[in-house]
Amino acid sequence: MTVEGALRGAAPHLLLDSLRTSLTQLYAASSADLLLVDYGFTTLRPVEPVQTPAGMPDTPLDAGPAGRAFRTQQPYLFRDVGPTATVYLPVTVRGDRFGVLVVVLPADRCAPETAASLARVAETLGHALRVADRHTDLYRRTRRTRALTVEGEMQWDTLPGRACSGPAFELHAHWEPAYTSGGHLLDWSVTERDLVVVVADGAGPGTPAALASTLALMAIRNARRAGLDLATQAGLTDQALYGQFRGRRSLAALLLRIDLTTGEAEVVDAGSPTLWRVRPALTERIDLDRQLPLGMFEDTVYVPQRLRLLDGDRLVFVAHGAGEPTAGGGDEAPDGPVARALGRTRRRKGADVPRDVVRVLRGTPRGASDAVLVLCLDWRGHGADTRGGERPGKAHADRVGVPLTRFPRV
Repeated sequence: MTVEGALRGAAPHLLLDSLRTSLTQLYAASSADLLLVDYGFTTLRPVEPVQTPAGMPDTPLDAGPAGRAFRTQQPYLFRDVGPTATVYLPVTVRGDRFGVLVVVLPADRCAPETAASLARVAETLGHALRVADRHTDLYRRTRRTRALTVEGEMQWDTLPGRACSGPAFELHAHWEPAYTSGGHLLDWSVTERDLVVVVADGAGPGTPAALASTLALMAIRNARRAGLDLATQAGLTDQALYGQFRGRRSLAALLLRIDLTTGEAEVVDAGSPTLWRVRPALTERIDLDRQLPLGMFEDTVYVPQRLRLLDGDRLVFVAHGAGEPTAGGGDEAPDGPVARALGRTRRRKGADVPRDVVRVLRGTPRGASDAVLVLCLDWRGHGADTRGGERPGKAHADRVGVPLTRFPRV
């Protein structure tokens, strides 16, 4: 039986057991372990202890070969002292990074075709995890370094994930605090023709804010899935919130739709989070005509605005309900910390940008206790390679005491 067939037939909580059996039979693997990134995006945590007395410890995301494979999204081969080698493989589905698969093989089995095959196994495992996660709590328990609040649980269950990619775009999001909730709203949907993104500031901390955000998200999805345009989606969400809270709970939101065939975009700014554009020689905040927040008044009519994306554009959404704090200087513009963070990350991958901007904002005197959500959208353009959103990179190999050498592309 193939690995894919074995994973399809496995019980949701036994994916790793099934995978270990398959890898032992097909590749003579002596062990296989799955490390999942925690909710706070700081640690890789084993789904279960490996079959040794000590087990596999949590691994910092910024250190070690597993962290390297996760950060670079490239397979990484470490030649152990002795007859084995360890392969670290990123487990990612359409840009959303779940963790790292760690496989120990006989050193003489680490041929190029084996590395390529294991990379496909890791991708297959990612798809299986996405399905299994709906039927077992095992993987969600693994991703916690501490307990979630009830509102944090609500937010993680309603948001679509941290990332999504396609031939023309790549988007990544990060928010803090990760184990509670600031009530922020995030959603996206992709079709052959368009990409729709929604980002909203939280209505405040606690369960009431999470309830308001959840209601708004369900209203937006309901309108979008009915085929309604962006302005109507905003209008119906406004009605749903006002009907429930009579203006006591409102959301400052931004709705964006990009035509994937042309790069033309329309935006509805409902008192929104800030929107930034980064180009090779320019970082600028896009000034939009702000309309009323969703749910503030009854029967608000929203009007979309137009925006054109150029190939290589980077859009960054910053949802910070308390306002973007200054870094401490009284003469500094409120947008100073964000502008500087975006300038520093101009040449970095889009996956790194949201976490860096969140840390900058929460690292200021006024922002340490505030909830922040940042989404980075890199627009490759409608002429981009249409073979898929995930582009495999180069793998590398280390041998203890020997300089870094190339390992075959997978």
